[in-house]
Amino acid sequence: MTTNGSQQNGPVGDVPEDANEHCPGTQSERAGKAEACAGCPNQQICATAPKGPDPDLVDIAERMQTVKHKILVLSGKGGVGKSTFASQLAFALAGKDKQVGLLDIDICGPSIPKMLGLEGQEIHQSNLGWSPVYVEDNLGVMSIGFMLPDPDEAVIWRGPRKNGLIKQFLKDVYWGELDYLIVDAPPGTSDEHISIAQYLKATSVDGAIVVTTPQDVSIIDVRKEINFCQKVGIPVLGVVENMSGLLQPLSSLKFKSITINGDEEDVTAAVLQEIQRSSNLLQSVYTYSEVFYASSGGAEKMAKDMKVPFLGRVPLDPGLSRAAEEGRSCFSDGSCKLSASYLNSIIGKIQCTVEASADSSSKV
Repeated sequence: MTTNGSQQNGPVGDVPEDANEHCPGTQSERAGKAEACAGCPNQQICATAPKGPDPDLVDIAERMQTVKHKILVLSGKGGVGKSTFASQLAFALAGKDKQVGLLDIDICGPSIPKMLGLEGQEIHQSNLGWSPVYVEDNLGVMSIGFMLPDPDEAVIWRGPRKNGLIKQFLKDVYWGELDYLIVDAPPGTSDEHISIAQYLKATSVDGAIVVTTPQDVSIIDVRKEINFCQKVGIPVLGVVENMSGLLQPLSSLKFKSITINGDEEDVTAAVLQEIQRSSNLLQSVYTYSEVFYASSGGAEKMAKDMKVPFLGRVPLDPGLSRAAEEGRSCFSDGSCKLSASYLNSIIGKIQCTVEASADSSSKV
């Protein structure tokens, strides 16, 4: 049963996350006026908003003309290290002398300023638009985190206001000439994802990288994320399995003696001394623990089942965690060389795929 003719072919335009059932869509001629709109919190806005194609899409497409490649970093579930991957991807590409922009559209949980070492910075405006905050001359960052007077302040916004800020980021930020724009999205498939997909599709987005951890509780949600990309027409560049086991040099471990009563004694020095006395070979050995149980085969099997590329695994590395906390690149020193080698392999595949695709398109 339908409340108006537009329901036969589905809603026209966006459907706000707090809309009533059978919403005709924000761009429908019946928006705000249909029976289904009665009592909806968006009714007045929809009834008075202009209908038809969004004129801002033209401005977004024009602004994005100076950006060669646009990559979304997505995850179906929070806490899988998506923002850590996005920030290190930006650091790695900038380290290869690429001009890079990192756009944080996680409106309610912006962590990118901290992960890039930019906490406390502010956005400035010029006659060309909002200016990104720069880590280096070739790495600029934009986030709502730069707009909050207090970093502990909660952002409590409905969907339309979030969408408006995302649109403003794309339309009004002056990036200049970029080789790569990395977009760090919040987890899930909510309003922000629908908006960024709609706004970027008109500008030839290269695709999405989907980040997950190995266990089923994450894989289940990531399947939905991949389905979302397929439905909205965004290519999936590949899946990254993050936190894929805890890998550490034996010499960096801490050892404790624990009694049946729960008393602890640090015996690290004695154990390492005994290891060194027993064998010098053990000094170069890494220990591996499977922290998350991949009961269904992990990300690689899921990627194979869903016919999308599997880009590789990144182990849990305390050095990488510290680099993210301190807002620095894990490629700049030897403190997290283990995870850096895994990340470099994955990022190399991404770069090859994106740039090869661009070369093929230019020859057509």
